[in-house]
Amino acid sequence: MKKLSLLLCGCMAHLLSAAQTTKPALALIPQPVKVTQTTGEFVLPKTVVVEAGSSADVANVTAYLKRKLSTSTGAFITVKSTAPTAPIRLILNKTADTVLKTEGYKLSVTPKKVVIRANDAAGLFYGVQTFFQLLPKEVEGWEIAKGVKWTAPAVEITDYPRFAWRGLMFDVARHFFTKAEVKQYIDAMVKYKFNLLHLHLTDDEGWRVEIKSLPRLTEVGAHNVKKVGQFGTFTPPTPDEPRTYGGFYTQEDIKELVQYAKDRFVDILPEIDVPGHSLAAVVAYPELSCTPGADKYVVNSGEPFMDWSGPHNRAIVDNTLCPANEAVYTFMDKVVTEVAQLFPFGYIHLGGDECAKNFWEQSDAIKALMTKENLKTMSEVQAYFEKRLEKIVESKGKKFMGWDEIIEGGLGPNAAVMSWRGIQGGITAAKAGHEVVMSPTTFAYLDYMQSDRVNETKIYATLRLNKTYSWEPVPDSVDARLIKGGQANLWTEQVYNIRQAEYMTWPRGMAIAEDVWSPKGTKNWDGFFSRVEKHFPRFDEAETKIAPSAYDPSFDAVLNPDSTLKITLTNEVNGLDTYYSFDNSFPDRFYPKYTAPIDAPKDATTLRVITYRGKKPIGRMVTMPLAELKSRIKK
Repeated sequence: MKKLSLLLCGCMAHLLSAAQTTKPALALIPQPVKVTQTTGEFVLPKTVVVEAGSSADVANVTAYLKRKLSTSTGAFITVKSTAPTAPIRLILNKTADTVLKTEGYKLSVTPKKVVIRANDAAGLFYGVQTFFQLLPKEVEGWEIAKGVKWTAPAVEITDYPRFAWRGLMFDVARHFFTKAEVKQYIDAMVKYKFNLLHLHLTDDEGWRVEIKSLPRLTEVGAHNVKKVGQFGTFTPPTPDEPRTYGGFYTQEDIKELVQYAKDRFVDILPEIDVPGHSLAAVVAYPELSCTPGADKYVVNSGEPFMDWSGPHNRAIVDNTLCPANEAVYTFMDKVVTEVAQLFPFGYIHLGGDECAKNFWEQSDAIKALMTKENLKTMSEVQAYFEKRLEKIVESKGKKFMGWDEIIEGGLGPNAAVMSWRGIQGGITAAKAGHEVVMSPTTFAYLDYMQSDRVNETKIYATLRLNKTYSWEPVPDSVDARLIKGGQANLWTEQVYNIRQAEYMTWPRGMAIAEDVWSPKGTKNWDGFFSRVEKHFPRFDEAETKIAPSAYDPSFDAVLNPDSTLKITLTNEVNGLDTYYSFDNSFPDRFYPKYTAPIDAPKDATTLRVITYRGKKPIGRMVTMPLAELKSRIKK
């Protein structure tokens, strides 16, 4: 009996010990290279001394740390250059740690202190971002949070990025976003260690950057008619409708944004999209066009002006610059001169995508150019244009970059390529020895719908979170050293405001962040999404909008012999239950649960579904008209 009692006590002690040492999984995004959880937790004191150097870059890190901690915790924070017993220490290595390189860091959290070591200030900044993710979600708030225990679990982390180019592209041309909104977008992206903001500054709907030597670009080209609805289907504006919708960034605005980004270790890549997508420029300076009558053009407001139905897009209105016109190169030299002075980043992106050439085919000036330069095709005409632009860009001390269409007709000698039409353009460019940034539609287009189109702003394609997370930026067949990294692109034809921009970016931006930061071969979808879910409340605290689309099921249907539908529902997230109704009511967990493909009743018109985790509704109520499902079945 005594032995049994001792055995039971021993078992209980073992279970108690195991329970005490079980640690909750850390929800860090992007996943660090190496994480070791240890015992205990760090408690943030009410008065915090931060030890850190006084260089300008390190001062940016401490200012960021101080501002965010004091805003949410109410702690009184001071920074000292020497304070070995400080509870938070940011230390630049005197001898570089070769493992960490420029942006890596080591983060040590113990019950006594938090120490971040790095070779450069950027590494300290990313270490601070990881530290914030260890703190309670309220650290993301905009006011002092009451009743929060400000602790971080003890941990040892070694971390560094896989790629140097980790970007998001923000299209501020289709719809204008204010300087404050661009800053807001930067603040969200740095939490996940992005370091490159690609600003798409010009397009058919607006020219968004002041060029002082060409004032009409913003006087005329920066505004159109305000339209609301399905962009691309609007009725043409009437002459009396005011052209007051839009805006542009002054050069002082740009300098402020560049500095704001730099303080957060983000570079800004400017894009001026030419020779296509140039209607705003042509409206401002019609002499840049090959086409008579361009002086009657107006900046596009979302009305149709391109025919996308054929194998090659055709312009209804000529939105291109004329490669045969020497004035175009004088114009571009002025633009690039001022852009190069405004943006310190080493690359300038000059578009090159989706250039409709049907008006060029009718131009006598283009035909004469082809004869003079021995150009055989319209792709070679565009290549001629791109190569001349490359020389202009290089004359300003910058590197030329364009979308993968610039490969067609022959690349310039030093051009860098951004591969968007899948990965093949990047493969072709890399095999020819050119630098490549991967941003394929198949994985990285954030304007695509995130779940079924009955739930989302309608666009022509869908990109779900798990697909984005599955992205591998380096194709097997190329020299990985030529793949500079990757980025996701947010085109804003259907994005009218910053809240929708946030909705379209997150959480897919978290997947992209992990794709370009974390080591290859470490991905696990279930583990990733469990971490993503823990970040949803953090977005709520930050008042940043996030899409719940991953909880929405996918729908597929086939016709039964009696012409009713057999419907298959698939959940992207594992471990969810789906409940449904056909009777026009709103299902909850007491309704039928989906377990296998279901047959729609003969006279039903609507399927409604909702996902649960256990007893808790977690997805949106989705209403699917059966006529919509039937219309998708290929005849």
